[in-house]
Amino acid sequence: MATTRFASTRWEGSLFEGAGSVTLESSGIGTYDVSWPSRAEEANGKTSPEELIAAAHSSCFSMALSNGLAKAGTPPTSLDTQAAVEFTPGTGITGITLTVTGVVEGISEADFVAAAEDAKANCPVSQALSGTTITLEASLAS
Repeated sequence: MATTRFASTRWEGSLFEGAGSVTLESSGIGTYDVSWPSRAEEANGKTSPEELIAAAHSSCFSMALSNGLAKAGTPPTSLDTQAAVEFTPGTGITGITLTVTGVVEGISEADFVAAAEDAKANCPVSQALSGTTITLEASLAS
């Protein structure tokens, strides 16, 4: 069964002088300020489309990796994932780096990396972002 989630943005003014707010409607968890300076320079307490993409990607990837590991008989104790979305003004999103560290009993480093590569290739957000270079750094916690 398909699900649909909703977010909306209200923007006022020009790109460089204006500002807006993004509302996460489906969850109702909040409204967040956005502006060009918060996107292209320092965040200064505001979000950006790239930060929202990073949140979506890191959570989707973690879910996919957790599922893949569990299906292989080695469910994770924990996964810590960061998605770094690089934005270059005038060019756009130029790359995404996923970094994951896992605590997983009974798995080799090589098998963990292979499972992470599979999750990177097959999570729905990675697939939606397939026009962007996505790199992965995966390791087991020491």
